[in-house]
Amino acid sequence: MCSQFISPFRITDGNGFRLSSYDPGDTGPFRKNQKKALMERLENGISYMGSLQEVFYASARHSLLIVLQAMDAAGKDSTIKHVMSGVNPQGCRVDSFKQPSHDELAHDFLWRTTQCLPKRGMIGIFNRSYYEEVLVTKVHPELLEEEGFSPGKADGKFWKDRYKSIRHMEEHLSRNKTHIIKFFLHISPEEQKKRFLDRLDIPEKNWKFSPSDIRERVFWDDYQKAFESMITHTSSSNAPWYIVPADNKWFARIVVLTAIVEKLASLRLEYPDPSAGEKENYPLYKKTLEEETTTKPSQGKKKSTTQSSRPGKKKK
Repeated sequence: MCSQFISPFRITDGNGFRLSSYDPGDTGPFRKNQKKALMERLENGISYMGSLQEVFYASARHSLLIVLQAMDAAGKDSTIKHVMSGVNPQGCRVDSFKQPSHDELAHDFLWRTTQCLPKRGMIGIFNRSYYEEVLVTKVHPELLEEEGFSPGKADGKFWKDRYKSIRHMEEHLSRNKTHIIKFFLHISPEEQKKRFLDRLDIPEKNWKFSPSDIRERVFWDDYQKAFESMITHTSSSNAPWYIVPADNKWFARIVVLTAIVEKLASLRLEYPDPSAGEKENYPLYKKTLEEETTTKPSQGKKKSTTQSSRPGKKKK
């Protein structure tokens, strides 16, 4: 897939960043009447990503962390569902972080997500993440009391220290071969309203609606400022943010998919080679299999009257 069109959406240095410079309805170089052709492009890209992920999993040399942040109804769940539909579930894990538990609140704010970081060979997807702690808690500082902090002392330094903790953590992960891609799905208030109305009008979507969705809309401007500050302070070349125009779901999915494919392809991984000694035995293994009779080894033998033990376990 051509990745040049996503460059304008990639933020590696937050200096001078302004969220208002990005249009949630943007479709890049594509027109809406090209949607059908782009859906075919999307399917081909999903298939290609599946082949890249297979090598990524087999090599087990790197891990990939994908972070998704957005306002409600921006399409995080559907993006994961569609974009990751071609990967082997064995090599991918999705974790959603909603309201923290009492035990999670008793630890530092990075603790609960640290437990879910992907191991080498795995793709980990965070549907919301540690960034909630500089978003929701910043818009609603009263929640900091549950973490043992005084809301009145959550000044500029407090938030800068949290950004610093996040940057240091991401730098540490990057040094240890965990690659990080972060997506902010940028939706307009008009499109969010439309999607909320769909959740109320369409029975199959009723389950998605929550009264808190309406309550949080009141804080729209506060959240936009929090997102802007988050991206400004935590963008880096090792852990870039992508501002994904999300009013058109098909375009959002193409941006996310292309960024992931670009990252996986850049690693230039190959399937692991067996050791030289092991490969020397391949002709023998092949001959053994080719000369194997069609009779099962157990046929013709009298069944044992004693219960056999499982492999690797001693009989009692």
